Amino acid sequence: MALKAESIAPGWELSQLLDIFPLPIRQSLVRLPNFDAVIEVVLDLGRPPEARFEQDVVYLSETPVSTEDIQHTCSRISGFGSDNRAGIEKTLHRISAIRNRTGKIVGLTCRVGRAVYGTIDILLDVLRSGQSICLLGRPGVGKTTMLRECARVLSQERQRVVIVDTSNEIAGDGDVPHPGIGMARRMQVADAALQHAVMIEAVENHMPQVIVIDEIGTEAEAAAARTIAERGVTLIGTAHGQTLENLLMNPTLSDLMGGISAVTLSDEEARRRGTRKTVLERKAPPTFDVVVEIHDRDRLAIHKNVADVVDALLRGYQPQPEIRQRQPSGAVTVIQEADTESMPVLAEAYAHDPHDADEREKPLLIFPYGISRNKIERAIHNLRVTAAMARTWDEADVVLTLKSLERKQQPKLKAIAAENVPVYSIKTNTTTQIQGALRDVFGLGSIDHEEIALREAEEAVYQVLLTSQSAELSPQTSYVRRMQHQLAEKYRLDSRSTGLEPNRRVRIFKST
Repeated sequence: MALKAESIAPGWELSQLLDIFPLPIRQSLVRLPNFDAVIEVVLDLGRPPEARFEQDVVYLSETPVSTEDIQHTCSRISGFGSDNRAGIEKTLHRISAIRNRTGKIVGLTCRVGRAVYGTIDILLDVLRSGQSICLLGRPGVGKTTMLRECARVLSQERQRVVIVDTSNEIAGDGDVPHPGIGMARRMQVADAALQHAVMIEAVENHMPQVIVIDEIGTEAEAAAARTIAERGVTLIGTAHGQTLENLLMNPTLSDLMGGISAVTLSDEEARRRGTRKTVLERKAPPTFDVVVEIHDRDRLAIHKNVADVVDALLRGYQPQPEIRQRQPSGAVTVIQEADTESMPVLAEAYAHDPHDADEREKPLLIFPYGISRNKIERAIHNLRVTAAMARTWDEADVVLTLKSLERKQQPKLKAIAAENVPVYSIKTNTTTQIQGALRDVFGLGSIDHEEIALREAEEAVYQVLLTSQSAELSPQTSYVRRMQHQLAEKYRLDSRSTGLEPNRRVRIFKST
């Protein structure tokens, strides 16, 4: 019979947290009108005690915290481990210590732990797919809460779930795990440095179908995670990083995404691909099948095929994840579909054999002068035209450059023009502008100006969502700018018009 979460009365865990504090601090906390929303209580020696909320801090007293206050609190919690963390039995609260040089505790961060049920409904189909999932996001966004819910839901669906609980944050303090994990089993870790060993022990000794692990942060833990995945066990965990790209560029954890290696291509292969001779490629299959970026508690970005996403990123493409939003009504809606078509394995134009050139259409060779090669490749793929990159301008069929460079009459551009190589120029170095130029090159006809402007805005929106960096669009009329503002608002991004007519343009950014 499944242990129900209701077996612990609402408010019981908060009262357990209150009981560890000295009476004056406890009374100040109870008097807070929004005490239920407290995230942390901070006690630092010689400073006023603080109650921290998601967007605010409240001082609980004008009287500084004393050594006796800290000792009183420490005497009512479990002992601190090597990671300077402790807890309160049968609760999810976490108390972390700050010590001075001699080891004396001079500060406490008392984080309120809450088992929030129903947070996984936004991800339920992915969870039940049996794929390994990595949850990413900034501290405090709810990764551990979602991890706990994953364990509860899968265990109540009769799967054998084992939690490797390094700091007792998933299943709480004490020998009896918190009911918030359902019927999942919990293995505690005596020392944080041994987490990777306990991960392997869990697989070898307890025959789990699913392993749940919080905060994969070292090379040894990444290697253990790979070992688990290779044994056919589903892995659900969190890692240090906010986006898939962060993880990929982290030398310690990139192995979770398959790892990166530099590969030297032959001259012929480099020419066929239209790249440099030394390129970055994925070394192995990723440990995780799916990466979920948690933007906030009600909004997720889901990369469902990590191998394809990593390959695309290493070739300079920016994959578009599926973005889901939980509405105030509780309904889950997909506000952006995943763009799987724009993640190429290799463009067919690059893969032709020079010996059967007569049987295949010869690709048009494009030489970029001051233009991003990666964006040209993206434009080629989007338009599905037969084209490839030229290594030098004298072997190119056409040259693509910026109007600003053409106006400066660069010596190389003069030499190119003297050899009668067609030169196409664009205003800005964007995929949308490049696609417009390629339409002219291949005689595909023009597309509506407003459509081009909105496509450029869509590309910018994705870049802002992925990198959190602002993006500035090409100058447009007030009517088109208004549509671009509406598009940014649709994705909950901020936007502002800047500059003077006729160069007034939209800048899209995340609110701080």
